[in-house]
Amino acid sequence: MKQILVISGKGGTGKTVLSASFASLAKKCVVSDCDVDAADLHLLLRPKVKETINFKSGKSANIDENLCIKCGKCINFCRFDAITSDIRIDHASCEGCGVCTYFCPVSAIKMIENECGECFISDTRYGTMVHARLGIAEENSGKLVSLVRKKSQEIAAEQNCEFLIIDGPPGIGCPVIASLSGVDVAVIVTEPTLSGLHDAKRVIEVARHFKVAVNLVINKFDLNLDMTKTIEGYCSKNNIRLLGKIAFDEAFVKSLIEVKPIVECEYSKVNKDIVDIWQKLAYN
Repeated sequence: MKQILVISGKGGTGKTVLSASFASLAKKCVVSDCDVDAADLHLLLRPKVKETINFKSGKSANIDENLCIKCGKCINFCRFDAITSDIRIDHASCEGCGVCTYFCPVSAIKMIENECGECFISDTRYGTMVHARLGIAEENSGKLVSLVRKKSQEIAAEQNCEFLIIDGPPGIGCPVIASLSGVDVAVIVTEPTLSGLHDAKRVIEVARHFKVAVNLVINKFDLNLDMTKTIEGYCSKNNIRLLGKIAFDEAFVKSLIEVKPIVECEYSKVNKDIVDIWQKLAYN
């Protein structure tokens, strides 16, 4: 099984569109969306959820009103002003430090694990998809990504799939690091702009730190040919494999409206380029 991660140094480079195309071109695969903060691969693959797993992470204080004697010690010791004057927990302010439970004389306060998201196992027309949704303002996205990765790897192994295609999150934070764990190759999607190259360099450094093979795709390369040449020169100088270049095509917008990967649109001008990229990536 070959694990392919598609990432980018910034959002909006075309990462998800490319991931969906790879899923369409792969003969037998499992797909996972590790952008748990702003997942959108499901918009193109239209998964049907068959299993939901509650994601719990972190703890917050909870007061048992039957035990509480209203002594107010918890208010005095809380440094985050998370306990109101009528001895109630403001969960938006609670940092889960647990100091209130330590000083409560009657043990009326307990630390309860938070339910902060969901992980889904779904069916798509391309195979099983594992994706997730982190709750609003919740933390530990890296831990949720690790859950998605674990489940997708288990299912891919059970189904004896040839490929595990991972739509990763943008940037270089914890979710990206969690996504890189155990993959065979990282495909970095960038745009021909100075900021695009800068952000690509950062995520390349992260991938290489974890000893993951790095490949690059330049999306909308024809919008700035001078910058495209600069990126090509950077790849050549730093021994980065340039998988291919994709031209700007209005068919991308139409494919999104029609809710299907761009490679399934007959009117697209870039299908051959994406197929060539996939062939190099999957079999070379």
